[in-house]
Amino acid sequence: MALSCSVSLTAASGWPFPQNRNTERVKPILKEFKPTLPSTQKWSVSQKQTLAFGRTKQYPITINNDDSDTAGYAEKLQTFKHILRKEGEEPIQGLAMIDAIQRLCIDYHFQEEIDSILTRQSMLLSTIHSDNNLYEVALRFRLLRQQGYHVSAGVFDNFKDNEGGFKQKLSGDTMGLVSLYEASQLSIRGEDVLDEAGDYSYQLLRSSLTNLDNNQAGLVRNSLDHPHHKSLASFTAKYYFNDEPNGWVSELQELAKTELERVHSQHQHEIVEILKWWKDLGLSTELRFARDQPLKWYMWSMACLTDPSLSEQRIELTKPVSMIYIIDDIFDVHGTLDELVCFTEVINRWDIAAAEQLPDYMKICFKALNNITNDISYKIYKEHGWNPVDSLRKAWASLCRAFLVEARWFASGKLPSGEEYLKNGIVSSGVHVVLVHIFFLLGQYISKENVELISNFPPIISSTATILRLWDDLGSAKDENQDGHDGSYVECYLTENEGSSFEDARKQVLRMISDAWKQLNQECLSPNPFSSTFSKASLNIARMVPLMYDYDDNHRLPSLEEHMKSLFYENVSASLNIARMVPLMYDYDANHRLPSLEEHMKSLFYENVSAKK
Repeated sequence: MALSCSVSLTAASGWPFPQNRNTERVKPILKEFKPTLPSTQKWSVSQKQTLAFGRTKQYPITINNDDSDTAGYAEKLQTFKHILRKEGEEPIQGLAMIDAIQRLCIDYHFQEEIDSILTRQSMLLSTIHSDNNLYEVALRFRLLRQQGYHVSAGVFDNFKDNEGGFKQKLSGDTMGLVSLYEASQLSIRGEDVLDEAGDYSYQLLRSSLTNLDNNQAGLVRNSLDHPHHKSLASFTAKYYFNDEPNGWVSELQELAKTELERVHSQHQHEIVEILKWWKDLGLSTELRFARDQPLKWYMWSMACLTDPSLSEQRIELTKPVSMIYIIDDIFDVHGTLDELVCFTEVINRWDIAAAEQLPDYMKICFKALNNITNDISYKIYKEHGWNPVDSLRKAWASLCRAFLVEARWFASGKLPSGEEYLKNGIVSSGVHVVLVHIFFLLGQYISKENVELISNFPPIISSTATILRLWDDLGSAKDENQDGHDGSYVECYLTENEGSSFEDARKQVLRMISDAWKQLNQECLSPNPFSSTFSKASLNIARMVPLMYDYDDNHRLPSLEEHMKSLFYENVSASLNIARMVPLMYDYDANHRLPSLEEHMKSLFYENVSAKK
């Protein structure tokens, strides 16, 4: 039922569930897995077994719930696990197989085998003699570090000459340089050798592009533009399929193709739930000024939580993500300063009675936020025995206070200092709200100490938020070309540094993003109080940011739109004709919406649900 402007907001007689059953750590219920960091480029297995970067091949999805198919798939998984255990005993082969599995985004099926191989690799690290093989050393370093093993960057000192530079003979080792560049992306603060390795390999690879054949040039270009550690495997796995017979690589590709179909099918079912929830919520009709983009909001959840077992968490996470966008539009576009002050006060106190004095559109928004927060808190309590409502309310209050600070800056016509802007912008990015919800939805490592820590912007959150805020500020247009008043760090920098150019500001922002990535690496790739699933979600937010804020000259997001078309349309080819869908994707109305596309998507998914019922 759609919300009505005249609805009365009255407090419930009592909180619908009790307070926390205990303050001890709750036993993790969901399967946990280590961070696995994706890539967009080719890997070498051997001279005879290579997974090549090539033309994308689309595999139309056919949803089949036949038990025999499920049994057959499980049998194939077990067969490949046996192959992995056997072949993985050889050091370089084991590394190559892990790399392939992670790039094809099916590593969660092989975590036990991967852990076993990497444990063995770490134990033998000092006895493995491969000092002259840059590709192998860099690959081993990357796989071990991303899995949380302590590996010194000093392993790359062996490739330096007596003058401290990298040896000249490395300049012709294209695959070694690509592997070195990929490894450099996992650097932390103070690792000068990795900074040098990244600059050295980048310059050589960029200058070599004109001398490489098409396949090699594509490999290098994709590595430089989309390095493994800073890309989303779930978005890039489809590019690593080819039809050439290639030993165990072919078997792995067949498994990955089937898994991709199963996961895409699951995502489509989740979208049905999201669209139904959004329609029933009614905000798209009651708040016409606000964005109406449930598919885009779901993309954040899908990117953050990639394990197929986290379906319910993805659906629930999309709800607060949607409210971040709606509230942002209230502060950035629609509300007056006096109204925003009152709204922030209501959120700070979470005062249902005081909300009655708000304008109708704010009253509607607060009612929706209150219901969503209560519903999610109740589900978390039932599942994990912890009532997170106070933490969630505190996160929303922090966000609204940060939004209000920005609104006051704009109203005064004065720019803050760059330091002030970024400190507030980290909060107004919304990352803290998202990660607090993820922490509780996962139900892993919940304790009194961790709840207090997560509520106070630990470095794992602040570094992720810094990356998002600065990437957003680099964009040349605001999302959906809204008439917003955010300001940017670039503006602050140019004001503080008279005579500086936009290019100077851009380089400074990129340096700051690089430094934030180093801090995020430090937090996620070394022991921390949070689960590896939570750490991976933090990394995935940072990886998703370029897709969400890489605007072109037409204020569009081509990379994001391409992936959405691939996921939502190409994989339901029985129902849609892709060529006919193209006009729907770009038919914006005066409110920057896609009414034809939205109507078609809702019709498609709702009719499918009705047919199944």
